[in-house]
Amino acid sequence: MDSLFGQPFDLLLGRRTYDIFASHWPFVPEEEPLAATFNRIGKYVLTRSDAPLAWQGSHRLDGLEALARLKAQEGPNLVIQGSSSLYPQLLGRGLLDRLVLMIAPVTLGGGKRLFGEGTPPGTFRLIEQRLTPGGAVLATYEPAGPLKTGDFGAPDPSEPERERRAKMEAGRW
Repeated sequence: MDSLFGQPFDLLLGRRTYDIFASHWPFVPEEEPLAATFNRIGKYVLTRSDAPLAWQGSHRLDGLEALARLKAQEGPNLVIQGSSSLYPQLLGRGLLDRLVLMIAPVTLGGGKRLFGEGTPPGTFRLIEQRLTPGGAVLATYEPAGPLKTGDFGAPDPSEPERERRAKMEAGRW
């Protein structure tokens, strides 16, 4: 977590995650280091809602264009916590520079997918990996370009293989 929260950053949140955080962190004693940090930094919220953003340091972003303008400015990194519905949009627009996955040795049996409907295909390059004493894996990736499909080395793919590749490229496979 030190590599994620150990350098200057602001938060980028969707509206639901913002509401969860804003109902918790301002009420945690400032002696808690993460609470002090979260309460001090900027919170940028991608939302279509006009509901007030009462948490100190909160700023409304009305869409991806506003986010792209913010990213083009000088300033700290933007860190996303939760807000999984943002990932497909950010990946599709090339607005995600790094992805830090924290994988816990637990299965829940169901729930929301990290990369849900509308996530464009692509590849990632591993930048860093760590293993915690409790068995959690922290893996940092950077986007590495479009997804490349291949075959099993056959010089001339079969008709079903050509059809499968066409479906993959169209996002229907």
